[in-house]
This record gives sequence, C-alpha cells and structure tokens, in this order.
Amino acid sequence: MEMKMDQIKIENLEVYAAHGVFQEETREGQLFLVDVTLNTDLRQAGLADQLTLSTHYGEVCETINGYLREHTFLLIEAAAEHLAEELLLRFPLVNSLTLELKKPHAPIRLPFSNVSVRIERGWKKVYLGIGSNLGDRKKFLEQGISGLKRNPRVRRVECSQVIETKPYGGVEQGDFYNGAIALETLLSPYELLDYLHQLEAAAGRERKLRWGPRTLDLDILFYEDFISQDAVLTVPHPDMENRVFVLEPLNQLCPWYRHPVTGKSVRQMLEELKKKCGNEEECEKRNETPQRQL
Repeated sequence: MEMKMDQIKIENLEVYAAHGVFQEETREGQLFLVDVTLNTDLRQAGLADQLTLSTHYGEVCETINGYLREHTFLLIEAAAEHLAEELLLRFPLVNSLTLELKKPHAPIRLPFSNVSVRIERGWKKVYLGIGSNLGDRKKFLEQGISGLKRNPRVRRVECSQVIETKPYGGVEQGDFYNGAIALETLLSPYELLDYLHQLEAAAGRERKLRWGPRTLDLDILFYEDFISQDAVLTVPHPDMENRVFVLEPLNQLCPWYRHPVTGKSVRQMLEELKKKCGNEEECEKRNETPQRQL
C-alpha cells in the first residue's frame, strides 16, 4: 500500500489581484481567496526541528500573493494553473499540491457565496527508453539527455549504463546503443511525448522505415500508473516484456517497479524473459525478431 505524504495546508489566504474577462475586473481588481495543500515529507524537519528541511509556508504565502498581483489572467483556471506550476518549481521539496482559487465577488447577477476552481498538480515519475544506431551514437544519446535536463519542467534525470544491442525488427542496419532514463516531470504524458519528438527532430530523426535506423529514439516506458492505448500514445510501452534491450537497462534503474497492467516487476519480467530465451545468445536473437514497433 502506498503511503500518503505529509501535508502543509494554507486556507483562505487573501490576495487582492486583477483577473477576469471584464475590463473593470482587470482595472480595479478584487479579492481572491487561496487554499493550497502542499504534499511533502516532513519527517526530517520534524525530527531535527530545522526549517531548512521543510517548506517555509510564509514564503509560500508571499509567493502566492506576489505572483497573483504581478500577473493578469482572463480566467481563474489559467491563474490557478500557472500559480501551481510556479509553486512546484520554486519549492523543490513539494512533491505535489492541491490548489483552490476562489472568487467570492465574481460578476454574477444572482445570489451566490463563492466561485472557485480546484486543481491537483505534481511531479510525475517517468521511465524512458533511449537508443541510437546512426552516426555518433554516443553523441546523440548525450544530446537527448541534455535536452531533457534543459527543460525546466523536468528534474532528477538519472541514466542507466548504455548497452550495445543488435537491431530489432529484421531491418538490415547497424547495432544500437540502448539505455533507460528515470526522471520527474510536470509535463502531461502527451506534452512529454511532444517534447521527446522535438528532441528527436533536433537530432535529425527521420521516420521513414518501421524498425529502421535512427539517430535518436526516445520512448515513454512508464508514466507512473498512467495507461493509454490510443492512436497517439501507448503506455506502458507495448511488448517490453519481450525486449532485452529495454528491460536490461531499465532493471538498473527500477528493478522493483511494477507494470500497472500485469503487476510484474521489471526484474521479474527480465528474469522470465531470460528463462524463456534459455541463454544470452538466444536473448540476443530475440532482439532481431519482428515485434510491434518501438
């Protein structure tokens, strides 16, 4: 059972700011109320009695007040979205948060007590596969990793060792350098996919031949417990349990991580695959067997 995180709560913080679709709202401003729950680990701060090990709620309040006063949005949905990201980026010990932005004086010509939006946002744990078999393979892998680290909505990038593997899919081509990457991100699965495609394009990736050679290949293997099988994105990555070049580096990063559909851990999938193959040579041949596209 997953343990719940500790929380810091701020309720009904009053901020006078200018947000709204009407000119008088952005010209004159009005009162907003903010509730925020910060999900974080308070154990070490509690044991040591040190503020530096916690998130300073006074600074959080000042950040909320300053951000809402310095920026103007037509929609409180937008104000809440951007404010949540600002808090997650500015306070690294906060893993996730729930934020409610209330507008008690909204221009509604009927009796009401409050209008608000409530959102939940946070850092998501993601595992990627990375590979290259064209040109300077090492350089392209480093370029992809550097691109991930440059994105402010990505943090704690960790890489496995790189392994050299035979090509997959029956297409005559050079051997691959393959690895796995662990990271945390504020990007949604589809936003992350779009960014990975941008990094591939920057490396000169051309999608002309299925299972063909590529300068840089970046795939989402796991995105927490997110499951998708639509035309744009399939997560968890399909058929990984039959691919040594995916499971071997992934096992270095997260052997305990469980597939959200099958319930099997990465180590279990790798051990079962090697047992099925019989030996390393047969496992290597398996990488050449046509499967579904990476």
